[in-house]
Amino acid sequence: MSGGWWGPAVPAAEDCVVGELLVRRAAEHPDRVYAVFEDGTRWTYAETLAEAEQVAAGLHRLGVRPGDMVVSWLPNGPDALRVWFGVNLLGCTLVPLNTAYRGGLLEHAIRLSGARVAIVHAELAGRLDEIGTGALERVVVLGADDARSPRRVAAPEVLGPKTLATPAPGFRPESPSLPWDPYAVILTSGTTGPSKGVLCSYVQLAACARAAFDGFGAADRYMVNLPLFHAGGTIGTYAALLLGGGISLVSAFDTEAFWPAVRATGTTHVTLLGVMATFLAKRPPSPQDRAHPLRRVFIIPLIEDSAAFAERFGVDVVAMFNMTEVSIPIISGPDPGVPGTSGRLRPGVAARVVDEHDRVVPDGEVGELVLRTDQPWAMNSGYLGMPEATARAWRNGWFHTGDAFRTVDGEFFFVDRMGDTIRRRGENISSAEVEIELLAHPSVREAAVVAVPSPYGEDDVLAVVAPVEGATIDPAELFRFLIPRMAHFMVPRYVRVVGALPHTPTNKVEKHRLRSEGVTADTADRERLGVVVRRDRIGGS
Repeated sequence: MSGGWWGPAVPAAEDCVVGELLVRRAAEHPDRVYAVFEDGTRWTYAETLAEAEQVAAGLHRLGVRPGDMVVSWLPNGPDALRVWFGVNLLGCTLVPLNTAYRGGLLEHAIRLSGARVAIVHAELAGRLDEIGTGALERVVVLGADDARSPRRVAAPEVLGPKTLATPAPGFRPESPSLPWDPYAVILTSGTTGPSKGVLCSYVQLAACARAAFDGFGAADRYMVNLPLFHAGGTIGTYAALLLGGGISLVSAFDTEAFWPAVRATGTTHVTLLGVMATFLAKRPPSPQDRAHPLRRVFIIPLIEDSAAFAERFGVDVVAMFNMTEVSIPIISGPDPGVPGTSGRLRPGVAARVVDEHDRVVPDGEVGELVLRTDQPWAMNSGYLGMPEATARAWRNGWFHTGDAFRTVDGEFFFVDRMGDTIRRRGENISSAEVEIELLAHPSVREAAVVAVPSPYGEDDVLAVVAPVEGATIDPAELFRFLIPRMAHFMVPRYVRVVGALPHTPTNKVEKHRLRSEGVTADTADRERLGVVVRRDRIGGS
């Protein structure tokens, strides 16, 4: 890391804006391979720029102009990459949506974006029939032949893939993006209300890349196994562009396919989120365990025996803390020797661990982590369309993470989430959004959703429900009711039926009591009942 980069100066556009970087890389190294895909397809820097130019020019013909929001609803793959880069090349803001969205959550996200154009995979387009689509005027459907009519969607005009496929060499916007402009609005689950759209600037994205990818260069390749609708997917993709290296873009993490993919693509860096590292560590030892090019692994959170993982696979392990709103403020050096650490503060970040009144707590005590940076725009620029939520998060001049930490001699240790957001299989889940769907069941009078420990690490979802008077609730039937109404990762694993939920004198549900009781003897387990929830496979992902 360059110490000078972390000061109060804002980097120039050519040092952080996606469109500027892409044009520069294509000019400097046109034949250098940037992206390798699962089917073996490879894009050089010049080819990547050409793909982005086609998208930018196609959107421009549709009336999209610099500063506009554009929804991208696509699985990992070439289309998701070229749409992102094309939107940014045009000087616009990407709004990437989770491919599991449906129903009320999908409608909320589209309305919040205010976008007039959405680019959608053909297998997802039908979900738009079921919701209000806000300001959308056009939907471009990819993953289908133009000769075949896309499914009708609730928008005035539906267009096919040729819309974004006309070569446009040299296309440039009339108003290029500036460093403080948002490259994306990334949806992240709220703790007590609907999902919030985080305004993420180019400076913030560059700060993430600089914090984590020290030493990454032309010979390196980062495996993107996290979705491009999450910050976890975009950071490594961008870091490779910023630093002149490459990426291997896969549809999703797969334990059995992981090491073959690393070898086939020449991957040197990867992030293993949640249970990924545990799954790899539990595979039987193999003579091939060190026969690979991988050399640096970001493990979030740090697994208990990270030293054994590093030794077995011959890699450097790095711990860190990050969230969509910040820019990797805490990171360790290679192979941290402190169990459970998230690391130490990177340069240019100030942090406090505070109580509910923002008073600093003593070393070793638990409080909320609050942050700020020396560099302007190096953290989120607020929540789209939610000024009150922005003010709450940024009160007293510090960004409040909502995460409980403790510090010991400069090391930061993550303790728990202070709110009700649940972390499951690498996804953030808003308890409020799950509760809305539970309450849609005619027999459910009230509902509360809390996190309980998962045997695989992270959280599982427990729903505690009370029936309307005279009704009964069959947990198996309730599970089946929920499955088509929400993303697969949001469907609770456990349902407990009670006569009434515990309330405070002000009529708030006492969720702390439900968490402490956890999975009781009378709790129904979806897996034991044989109710199967499958992840949507979109475009082969």
